[in-house]
Amino acid sequence: MSDLHEALRDDVRMLGESLGKTISAHLGEPFLAKVEQIRQLAKEGRNADKPEQGDLLQAIGELEKDEVLPVARAFTQFLNLANIAEEHHRVRRRLDSLEKEVPDGMGVLIADLLAQGIQPEQIKDTFGQMQIDLVLTAHPTEVNRRTLIQKYDGIIECLRELDREEPAQGRLEQLIAQIWHTDEIRKQRPTPVDEAKWGFAVIENSLWQAVPHFYRQLDQQLREQLNEGLPLTLSPIRFCSWMGGDRDGNPNVTAKVTHEVLGLARWMAADLFARDVDLLRAELSMYQASPELKARVGEVSEPYRALLGELRAQLVQTREALSKQLKGLPTEAPSLIQDQDLLEPLLLCHASLCACGMANIASGLLEDIIRRAACFGLSLVKLDIRQNAERHAAVFQELVEFYQLGDYLSWPETQKQQFLLSELESRRPLIPRDWHPSAEVQEVLDTCREVALAQPASLGSYVISMASYPSDVLAVILLLQEQGMHFPIRVVPLFETLSDLDGAPECIDQLLSLPWYHAYTQGHQEVMIGYSDSSKDAGQLAAAWGQYRAQQALTQVCQAHQVHLTLFHGRGGTVGRGGGPSHTAILSQAPGSVDATLRVTEQGEMIRFKFGIPELAVRNLELYAGAVLKATLAPGKPAQAQWCQYMDHLAQQGLQSYRAVVREDPQFVPYFRSTTPEQELAKLPLGSRPAKRRMDGGVESLRAIPWIFAWTQIRLLLPAWLGSDTAFGQAIAQGELDRLQEMYANWPFFRSNIDMLEMVLAKCDTGIAAYYERRLTSDELGVLGASLRDRLEQMVKAIKAIKGLSEEAPLLAGNPVIRQSIEVRNPYLDPLHVLQAELLYRDRNQPDQRLEQALMVTMAGISAGMRNTG
Repeated sequence: MSDLHEALRDDVRMLGESLGKTISAHLGEPFLAKVEQIRQLAKEGRNADKPEQGDLLQAIGELEKDEVLPVARAFTQFLNLANIAEEHHRVRRRLDSLEKEVPDGMGVLIADLLAQGIQPEQIKDTFGQMQIDLVLTAHPTEVNRRTLIQKYDGIIECLRELDREEPAQGRLEQLIAQIWHTDEIRKQRPTPVDEAKWGFAVIENSLWQAVPHFYRQLDQQLREQLNEGLPLTLSPIRFCSWMGGDRDGNPNVTAKVTHEVLGLARWMAADLFARDVDLLRAELSMYQASPELKARVGEVSEPYRALLGELRAQLVQTREALSKQLKGLPTEAPSLIQDQDLLEPLLLCHASLCACGMANIASGLLEDIIRRAACFGLSLVKLDIRQNAERHAAVFQELVEFYQLGDYLSWPETQKQQFLLSELESRRPLIPRDWHPSAEVQEVLDTCREVALAQPASLGSYVISMASYPSDVLAVILLLQEQGMHFPIRVVPLFETLSDLDGAPECIDQLLSLPWYHAYTQGHQEVMIGYSDSSKDAGQLAAAWGQYRAQQALTQVCQAHQVHLTLFHGRGGTVGRGGGPSHTAILSQAPGSVDATLRVTEQGEMIRFKFGIPELAVRNLELYAGAVLKATLAPGKPAQAQWCQYMDHLAQQGLQSYRAVVREDPQFVPYFRSTTPEQELAKLPLGSRPAKRRMDGGVESLRAIPWIFAWTQIRLLLPAWLGSDTAFGQAIAQGELDRLQEMYANWPFFRSNIDMLEMVLAKCDTGIAAYYERRLTSDELGVLGASLRDRLEQMVKAIKAIKGLSEEAPLLAGNPVIRQSIEVRNPYLDPLHVLQAELLYRDRNQPDQRLEQALMVTMAGISAGMRNTG
């Protein structure tokens, strides 16, 4: 810890001491001494490199039943406080860096593009075409409760005040005491509406400030380097959401929930803008106004306030009407304010102020509100709808049976397409009045009806999971059309498994070859690439290469059909789910696949990590915009053909090696279920979705999040590297190290994957994994565990060799900040791992409610220490 930045080190120590005071006041000094002894034993075990850590195991084994939960809570809360200190330190470093250009900052990037000969007009045009959708998703949501997140935010504010030498120590200690005396774990799973409210809170508390700040900064940089700023009504970045719209495998997301979430979003937007307009009216007390503004409000002494008063009245009327609707109260049908009704008076005020010599006033709060209106609008976020292709097919199966036309599911693809296209072009309705479908089919129809009746500006895309064929897309368009949709929503096939990714280009080619569908797209096709399920299906190496190949081929298909392609990346927070630094990930995509447009999911705890604090949100918005700008105007060179051929070989080896364990080894499933807390994860009320798509399924039906969560808890992180170890190990053994190093040095895709693997491996710990095995797993299954741990160690050697590091060099030698962040957490994580293994053993043999609560706390604590769940 001595190498950490002094200010961060001081914050961690101060927060730890405050937590210690709280624990001592509650449970006594002897108990605090016991916690400190356990921490010290864990630290000594790490320093002495003693994998057995006998003293630590003995100290935890001697804990009384009533001591287990508070010990777990003590280490969990320390890790949460360490995270808070680190987030605050990131803000501190960000503020320090504002005085100088950062290497990947927008100013440096634009200067580099100009130096490469790219014309200013090209850069301006790209910003004009740019559309980056950041899609907030609810899975796995936060491990931490929202009430605790609010207290954590309060601690960050106290740290800011202490940096300014303001008195905040007392308030900080109050907040830590409040946290200690609050249950970490929810008593109930959040509903989909709860998840949506959590997403709206991130917008209200952080992004509402961050977005105009980011655009103000971007506007200034464009003026300085291109002599022209960012148009006020242009918002290259927008926010979308799956919260309340993602019904794939989640029976809790119904048409009624989607209706409520759409209404809540509009209510929140009207409320936020009403508050903004109140503040703006207080500022704009000027009497000089343009003839256009005077013509609008008449000869009044305060014309701006008069106009804004009308706008505020419209916003309040909308907010009140929506409030009544959400409560189920009868309301008249007022004309709710629309986006253009919001923007028009704001722009009129802006033009008037500038015309009257008050541009400096116009550039303040008024411009911030206009920027918010351009980004969020009166829908706040655009709601995506997601449903499984099988659910849509089931509708047509029942319909076709009703009309006695045969068996839809058994029809060949060409027959399905002919039927759907003929119905799409027909003027008569397809769905009969006297038809009584099953409840499942009725729910699909009700959802389509909600989508058809929604405001177009409130909707993002309709995503079809497990899509494989053109009929999957045509079916959705027909259902929406039948339910009264009069505008063309983007219907987006999601290709998830490796076979689906491989078949994606042919599917899209067939779709775009249909004249009716080509016209429907209006020149724009969106395709979603799944990371989580492809990785679980094929292993990370084969999945990553399958995703790259699919993107490359899809780009070529859409270019051939003269249709603009937007790729929607379904990335999670972990490497096993496509996670990693967004800037690096975008720049490592197939050249040409990022053409001014991009959609990407932001999930669960990563939302708060990236966007929960305004200063960090501004930085992440800059990284997204900069990466898309660079990938569009200066994409990397296409990969050499020989590299691609070799990647085919490596991916095939990785695939076979991964599946040989996960699918074919009869010991794997018993090992997974006995060694990890997979079965107990269902008790942790993480999100509204069930842990499995099918409750009677095995590992193959397990969602990618609990799959990765379980391996993360025991520090084996198997989904991120299994298969890669064989592919790279054999390549090095066959004398191909030079080729791997050449690819690492010159191919962004390959380098990004190797760097991500290095980060994952730095979080792995074979000693911890071995302890779980010894405590929970039979000797017979332990043979597989020993093999996996040996393979992990060989993986570490291979990565070091590819990166040109010596075997003695530590992982992340080139990234000391992350390495030290992991190392400083280990003495607090180790006791939680030992406790968790002990609790799993006890709970499986003699269930006890107190032990289950402590077990859930250890899961939350390990997630906090690892900085991710799934």
